[in-house]
Amino acid sequence: MRAQAANSTGDRVADGGKLAAPFRSNGEGPRTLRAGFIPLVDASVLIAAAEFGFARKEGITLDLVKDVSWANVRDRLAFRQFDIAHMLSPMPVAAMLGLGSNPSPTITPFSLGRGGSAITLSTRLFERMSNEAGLSDHASALENSKALAQVVGTMKERGEQPPTLGMTYPFSSHNYEFRYWLAAGGIDPDRDVKLVVVPPPLTSDALAAGAIDGFCVGAPWNMVASSRGVGRIVAAKQDIWPSAPEKVIGMRPEWAESHPETVSRLIVALDAAARWCDRPENHDALAEALADQRYIAAPVEIIRHVLAGEFNLDAKGHRRVIDRYFSFHGGFANYPRPSQALWILSQMVRWGQTALSEQNMKMAASAYRSDLYRLALGNEASPGDADIRIEGDKDGDRFMDGHIFDPNKMADYVAGFAVQAKAAGSSSNDEI
Repeated sequence: MRAQAANSTGDRVADGGKLAAPFRSNGEGPRTLRAGFIPLVDASVLIAAAEFGFARKEGITLDLVKDVSWANVRDRLAFRQFDIAHMLSPMPVAAMLGLGSNPSPTITPFSLGRGGSAITLSTRLFERMSNEAGLSDHASALENSKALAQVVGTMKERGEQPPTLGMTYPFSSHNYEFRYWLAAGGIDPDRDVKLVVVPPPLTSDALAAGAIDGFCVGAPWNMVASSRGVGRIVAAKQDIWPSAPEKVIGMRPEWAESHPETVSRLIVALDAAARWCDRPENHDALAEALADQRYIAAPVEIIRHVLAGEFNLDAKGHRRVIDRYFSFHGGFANYPRPSQALWILSQMVRWGQTALSEQNMKMAASAYRSDLYRLALGNEASPGDADIRIEGDKDGDRFMDGHIFDPNKMADYVAGFAVQAKAAGSSSNDEI
């Protein structure tokens, strides 16, 4: 009954529930799209499009399938078990570069928003950082990283095992953001700590069991760990680079080419759902939908706090509020900007996952299909500036270490980091 009520509400939100005109006679009939997703709050736009009538209004039925790992999502899209998929922003870039154990060409015409990730360390490790480095309760992300570097140095001197840190996938925003945060404090992610892959829903349990000492993952799992008293949130995505793309809608390029009207209608539906998700007055209804066992299966109160950007940093009452912790639509958050794909490439090069070349730059940029976004929504829906632009050069949108990314000077950009892989191909992440 709850899903039916949600769809009824969604029909009222989506212009009274009036359906779009029938599909044209070009071989495309009414579409049921099988869509894979991982139980995270950043799947909100996709879930809202299905639950609140936005997809139905465009003549599309979304069959949402919850999966357990990003590798599964990648494989099931490649093997045509999914038509579209909730994906990590670097996954289409990696796919177009032929990286990973099962690369298959993948593009994205729509970003699902910005924000939502954070870095959490075990309370035991954080207490050691506080004692050794004299951290305040309001330490910045950079101060936390430097404190961890101090502890890691002590562990080396004493012959202790380095911290084991979990991230969700080798080609993930979490991997690159975790590495960026670690390196900004002087920690070599490949030599000073051990990075392992942990599926998002398992991160809090793994931290509680002592299998890992920290993780970088999307909401709500950081807040779940802090609420359980097993973790301390030490950095949010906004601290590292506010405009970094988080999740996207991935699809096979040949599928997009053979279903152009379906792709356009899907983008229109997702755009409407993103606008709805961005409005605070809708967050109670969204939180209730997300908390359902079919989706995130987490306490609704935690999801409400996450949507509001209200963090319990730990179980001791320390709190932080991040304005627009999630941007589902505002600030052109859904625009798949190719220069963001090129920044992802720069991090792949920095950490030895691939080499820098003109061909790789071309293939990376081709993963982010801003042309399909504009075709569906019109030029007025796009930011109006260049698709390839300098990133991190504006107040309110800077990288935590002060670097500025110029896609036209990528070799200099990568070379400018004090901490990076020694040679291409040296990254040591194991993929699950």
